[in-house]
Amino acid sequence: MTLPDILAAAAAAPAHTPFAFEIIERTASTPRVQQVVQLSLAPAFLLSGIGAVMNVIMSRMIWIAQRIEKIEDTSEGHRTERQEREIGWLLRRRRLMQGAIMFSTAAAVMISLVIGMLFISAYITAQIGTLIAFLWVLTMALLVMGLGFFLLETRLAAQGARPPKN
Repeated sequence: MTLPDILAAAAAAPAHTPFAFEIIERTASTPRVQQVVQLSLAPAFLLSGIGAVMNVIMSRMIWIAQRIEKIEDTSEGHRTERQEREIGWLLRRRRLMQGAIMFSTAAAVMISLVIGMLFISAYITAQIGTLIAFLWVLTMALLVMGLGFFLLETRLAAQGARPPKN
């Protein structure tokens, strides 16, 4: 094979561009970027909703923690029967709120991954729609669990620290 034949074969072969150039080439399409942004709006709104719910949860958690501290500052011998009852009630509420925070935070992390995966999926050749759908369903399950814990805590709060039944 002569040098001109080698050069001709190299020129005829498809050029392999570096990965970075491929990504830039794929992201240069404005309609594609607009489509991905539109697809990510629903998860982004869900993320802001989760944040609003977590704000309420954290406000309640802070109140519970401050109330527990206030009662614990009273020496054990000087606590009233009502305060002793209330501390157990507050500790149960705090456990429920911790569950609500944990599951809601996990839901926020998952929905953030969904948004990231939506953008990634637009620019790679691998099909990851099933993964995105799984993360979406997992987000919903985690959010339902967090809201379930929140519901239980609000029911417990509504009942109050009841005196023992005789």
